[in-house]
Amino acid sequence: MKRITILGSTGSIGTNSLDVIKRFPERFQATYLSANANVKMLAEQAKAFRPKGVVIMDERLEPELKTLLKDESIEVMVGEEGLCEIARRSDVDFVIGSVVGFAGLKPTVEAIKAGKDVGLANKETLVVGGSLITHLVNENNTQLLPIDSEHSAIFQCIVGERPEFIGKIILTASGGPFRTWDKSDFESITVADALNHPNWKMGSKITIDSATMMNKGLEVIEAKWLFDLELEKIDVLVHPQSIVHSMVEFKDGSVKAQLGVPDMKVPIQYALTHPERIYADYDRLDWTNIKKLDFETPDTEKFRCLALAYEACAQGGTYPTVLNAANEVAVDLFLNDKIPFVKIPELIEEAMQAHQDLEATCIDDLVEVDKHTRQRIHEKKHLSVAE
Repeated sequence: MKRITILGSTGSIGTNSLDVIKRFPERFQATYLSANANVKMLAEQAKAFRPKGVVIMDERLEPELKTLLKDESIEVMVGEEGLCEIARRSDVDFVIGSVVGFAGLKPTVEAIKAGKDVGLANKETLVVGGSLITHLVNENNTQLLPIDSEHSAIFQCIVGERPEFIGKIILTASGGPFRTWDKSDFESITVADALNHPNWKMGSKITIDSATMMNKGLEVIEAKWLFDLELEKIDVLVHPQSIVHSMVEFKDGSVKAQLGVPDMKVPIQYALTHPERIYADYDRLDWTNIKKLDFETPDTEKFRCLALAYEACAQGGTYPTVLNAANEVAVDLFLNDKIPFVKIPELIEEAMQAHQDLEATCIDDLVEVDKHTRQRIHEKKHLSVAE
């Protein structure tokens, strides 16, 4: 029985993870769950899966959660410390990191320090702290198993291969809802337009990242650390059907690709069962209905965020931290109708240009850079810093 903590159980990855756990009650147990503010769904999950404890990040919601669970013997914890606590507890074997954004960094660090294997869906953790995280993984003899469909695809393609045989990896991108739009029309993009993803059902932040293609940029940086690759060996191709989840080209010119329907339960299950594969009745590809597979070079003039991510990765240091912080703030401003869609890459580029790099020797250094970047953007926009 693998005892599992899910950091972010009410989001898309979290709910899919619980679906996988429910299918295999003899193999998996949801031991701890957490949510940011969706207190009612967290309480429903707790009643259904009966974990030992739950965490609500918004401390103001603690009384409501305790009321909803008053008839259950389930521990209620709050805030970042609660999140870190359920990531490091001794009665946990595996941690699924699906908290959105920078908030996932500290609990992932705590899980690794406690010797837990981590199924990583929070790409920002490696974007912000790649060097420190990979050092901790090696030091504590743990595993980072990718849950993002693209990184899971690469991971599956290189099983049994020697690292020196890899020529390059190719991350595929759907292109999002604006792949075929003219750049001149981007001024009119609404929040509803940007949230209308053609292939995947995801949370609002990652859906906007897909629309700007920042999501793919973050995945490029994550892949550099996950697979210990030089930036020059990481390519991106737009693949609108989202059937080929990613590919590996080897030195002899042969290519391996991992294909499947757009369903996050498959990479989640692979991370939980690796190195095994066990039967599940998920949807299969119907090969007779696949008429074509299209691939395009991404347009970095239209989707400036992808180019900025490559630039931040090339500069290294704390530039990816700035990129991520600026993006999180910009996306939040857009979702709240404070800035237009086209302003997102502009704010990110301004933050990167204003940044003076420093050597981050610990997680606290990254926290400071993240904090200062957010403050700088809010001050520039004459907005108060969100708590």
